[in-house]
Amino acid sequence: MNSVPAEPDDLVRALTAAGIRDERLLEAVRTTPRAEFVPPGQVAVAYRDIPVAIGQGQVTTQPSLSAMMIESLRLGGSEHVLEVGTGLGFQTALLARMAADVVSIEIRPGIARQARANLARQGVRNVELRVGDGSGGVPEEAPYDAVLMSAAFPEVPAPLVAQVRPGGCLVQPIGPGGHEQVVCFERTTSGLEQLRVLTAACFVRLQGRYGFPPDDADIL
Repeated sequence: MNSVPAEPDDLVRALTAAGIRDERLLEAVRTTPRAEFVPPGQVAVAYRDIPVAIGQGQVTTQPSLSAMMIESLRLGGSEHVLEVGTGLGFQTALLARMAADVVSIEIRPGIARQARANLARQGVRNVELRVGDGSGGVPEEAPYDAVLMSAAFPEVPAPLVAQVRPGGCLVQPIGPGGHEQVVCFERTTSGLEQLRVLTAACFVRLQGRYGFPPDDADIL
């Protein structure tokens, strides 16, 4: 018997086993073919609950972890969302199906080009994908009802705090890169209040003006 999951439903079952309960999110995973958002050489493992290498030292977020972060944002369908770190667009597509619209920013132009093509091929139209330094957010499109950070830094950059609408949520891996606590915050009138730690995880570093210095010649 072939033990490698080969269909979106296999991934949905893995997410359910990991504790994901949001039915809208599970349906978004079921109807968003992850195989269309991974490099050709990784298609065979697209529906396994594992991270996938996408080049330039980057990996996708493990689907169950991505789903956990999205679920914590408590999206109802009307939200304006910021995603920092587009990757190849799978998480972006899930957010787009959970919210009204998404602004996603990716620091690596080559990866952003692939993500844009992937999203277009799947008919995802409510995403504004930008190339640039996401450590400072996208202030001209703020405020956001929810912010999802796909890279780690020891604290939430101040510009991102300011771009979350009061009552909105921000999820970020807090740590030096490689060993983090994924934390869900709520924006209050005085700043961010930690709601809960979702899990321990390993993420790439947030690079940019308000993160770590870029160390990749292909960035910007």
